[in-house]
Amino acid sequence: MEQASDRPQEPQDSHGLPVCYRHPGRETGIRCTRCERPICTDCMVSASVGFQCPECVRTGSGTGHAPGANQPRTVAGGAVTADPMLITKILLAINAAVFVLVLALGERFVAETELIGYARSPQLGDEIVGVADGEWYRLITAVFLHEEVPHIAFNLLGLWFLGRLVEPELGRIRYLAVYLLSGLGGSVLAYLLAPGNQPSLGASGAVFGLMGALVVLARRTNLDIRPVAVILAINLIFTFTRENISWQGHIGGLIIGALVTVGLLYAPREHRNLVQGGVCAATLLTLVVAVIARSAALA
Repeated sequence: MEQASDRPQEPQDSHGLPVCYRHPGRETGIRCTRCERPICTDCMVSASVGFQCPECVRTGSGTGHAPGANQPRTVAGGAVTADPMLITKILLAINAAVFVLVLALGERFVAETELIGYARSPQLGDEIVGVADGEWYRLITAVFLHEEVPHIAFNLLGLWFLGRLVEPELGRIRYLAVYLLSGLGGSVLAYLLAPGNQPSLGASGAVFGLMGALVVLARRTNLDIRPVAVILAINLIFTFTRENISWQGHIGGLIIGALVTVGLLYAPREHRNLVQGGVCAATLLTLVVAVIARSAALA
């Protein structure tokens, strides 16, 4: 959001309703997702999420008021790039590469990298393992770990579908922050609520975080949120009705993904980078404190 004094005066009709800035006689409820000026159906240009005004499309300024003055920006303030799905492709490749390692190295590799709180591992000679034993890396390595083809196929399909919608609107760095914090958030909630000897793995927490991000993004850009809500509801039903699913990981990722995206999209424009960085840092600090507390209780 931005202060009223910093926003351009928008045209209104005699009843105080917004009208298209190019066609003053036309009332409209549509706004440019970048500069937020009201635009009619004849002026709106479709974007990957929402619509943009002709000026923002032509200048690529992200503000629509200073042609050529700024680098093109996403709705979250990220840089517009030639390949808007680069991070998604890299994440897909990393998940696939780790799956190949699982197939090559077997159970021992899984036992050394999966998320587990505090337990003995038969695969490692009954050695005591887990996050509570100082193996914090498991909170992240488990996010990229899959053992079965259906599991990784479902998660990578979700990552591809959601990534092509979310990454172009957030930008690379912000999108990566949402993905990693969501995955970490799912791991942390599983660590907090699941039994200490219950292992879990998979990118589902990060994928659910992207679902939460998409819901916030649709709300922020005034898109019809119902299709997104239906997809989320179906996935939540599967989460709580199918066996061998870490509902904690899904819900933790969903909550963190939505909260972080709120901070990214609604940060005041004049202090956007500072606020966005603060939201991510505060989220990470909260998760770290939660892990410290749980580790003390387990060990």
